[in-house]
Amino acid sequence: MKKKTIISIVVLLVVVLGIFGITKFAGAEGNNEGETIVVTHELGETTVNKNPKRIVVFDYGILDSLDKLGVEGIVGVVQSGLPEHLSKFASEDYSNIGSLKEPDMEKIFELTPDLIIISGRQADYYEELSKIAPTIHLGVKNENYLESFTENMNILGEIFGKEKAVEKELTTIDEAVEKLNAKVTEKGVNGLIALANDGSFSVYGAESRFGIIHNSFGVIPVDETIEASTHGQKASFEYIVEKNPQYLFVIDRAAIAGGTTSAKELFENELMAKTDAYKNGNIVYLNPSIWYTATGGFTSTMMMVEEIDNAIK
Repeated sequence: MKKKTIISIVVLLVVVLGIFGITKFAGAEGNNEGETIVVTHELGETTVNKNPKRIVVFDYGILDSLDKLGVEGIVGVVQSGLPEHLSKFASEDYSNIGSLKEPDMEKIFELTPDLIIISGRQADYYEELSKIAPTIHLGVKNENYLESFTENMNILGEIFGKEKAVEKELTTIDEAVEKLNAKVTEKGVNGLIALANDGSFSVYGAESRFGIIHNSFGVIPVDETIEASTHGQKASFEYIVEKNPQYLFVIDRAAIAGGTTSAKELFENELMAKTDAYKNGNIVYLNPSIWYTATGGFTSTMMMVEEIDNAIK
């Protein structure tokens, strides 16, 4: 009896330890509970728990990517100005955390987040937000959009255990960009980028926030001397007539920030009628919700590729 009892106990222990081992393995490879990583970003280094349960997201591009990856746990977002493909986050299932430039610090504190993700518009609040929860800056860089975008997506993949899904999405985008670049290069397309702001406008070059059109999509800049500035370089219609681009790509800031004059009203005039872009129907009004506020996401980046691809005849 004693021998049988001892054997039974040993068998029971083996079973229990086996179950525990499997459970521990699943935790390590699945949820990565208790693991941390150090994220190096534009504003410093931040230790982040893997698979955080409560996430506050300011950047629409990052929100776009987290949604695409099926990440759960988003509790707070900026609900004003959400692009159409992220409209579900305007519901009461998510808390409004202020505006893109003015975080609601009290609301964010109440949400007890495990991770806060910001980009350029919230950079000034980094230190204050870091006192509430680990905060990382994942904005894309103007001079090398695709490179910094890829870095950001890989960081998300590592934090949330979505490395394979991230790799798949990045491959799809890389292939689409390569195909577009080949098409544009073959045609030798040149162009100019303009941001309309109610009754005035600025132009942007290859090193600007919209520089992906030149640097990655292959559109030749008609002016390589445009200053690299967040707000662009002020310009006139006479300037556009002089440069005479084949394509004019226009982002309407007034459609996002408010104004009385639309981009189309601004650019449909007698001077513009002298340009090749106007004559050939190549003034392209880009989706301002994507290009002005929601760059840097899987869906938004693909939409950017598709808009330019559809515009190039």
